[in-house]
Amino acid sequence: MIEIRALTTLDEMREAVKLQQTVWGFDEFELIPVRLFVTATKVGGQAFGAFDSSEAGRMIGFCLAIPGIKQPGNKGYLHSHMLGVLKEYRDSGVGRLLKLAQRTEALSRGIDLMEWTFDPLEIKNAYFNIGRLGAIVRRYVLNQYGTTSSKLHAGLPTDRCVAEWLLASPRVEAILKGDKPERAPCIARISVPAEIYGIKDSNPARAREIQKRVSDQFLENTSKGLAVTGFERSPEAGTYIFTPWDSK
Repeated sequence: MIEIRALTTLDEMREAVKLQQTVWGFDEFELIPVRLFVTATKVGGQAFGAFDSSEAGRMIGFCLAIPGIKQPGNKGYLHSHMLGVLKEYRDSGVGRLLKLAQRTEALSRGIDLMEWTFDPLEIKNAYFNIGRLGAIVRRYVLNQYGTTSSKLHAGLPTDRCVAEWLLASPRVEAILKGDKPERAPCIARISVPAEIYGIKDSNPARAREIQKRVSDQFLENTSKGLAVTGFERSPEAGTYIFTPWDSK
């Protein structure tokens, strides 16, 4: 039994900091500190934990979001800065439960937009974000966080897709129900080889070549006003589907 609840105590927030180190392997100076968890929950952000009741209520995942303001228009939104789940609980729906808790709480306050960044080479995350949650991608940022100490980043530049989750949109509601919403015709595709995880470990130079190709193609397509609205998986690759974003 997995329980999702807001983090309210310092002990819970300290446990989330420990989970960061376990999941990403960051050096200590790169960890998000307890102080930010506390501040986020005081100023309109979110901090949720996932707890396994069969393991004495052990925290096995968490997420942290901070409030933001869109310009122009001063529109409030949430930036989901971090979501992590212990390796042995991945692919079991914990991440989705955390995201749904974020969505429910945000909508209860009238917030209808959440954003976060993700590595385009992490095709499992891409499928989750786009195919399972219904996020779209219209922006791409080169080396957003610089080179980090995390082994998961393999020493590569931290190029990132910006996921936009339109929380109350018909598209998101349909996808969360398991339906396939209509989308405009595909204009472009970007494929990432399924073996990218092994390539990052064994051949960093080749991984950088793939990353550079993907980045160049993303920047070209987003500069034309196209958005990622679909993601296809096969044994060989994960493929981003770009369409015009004039029909949702």
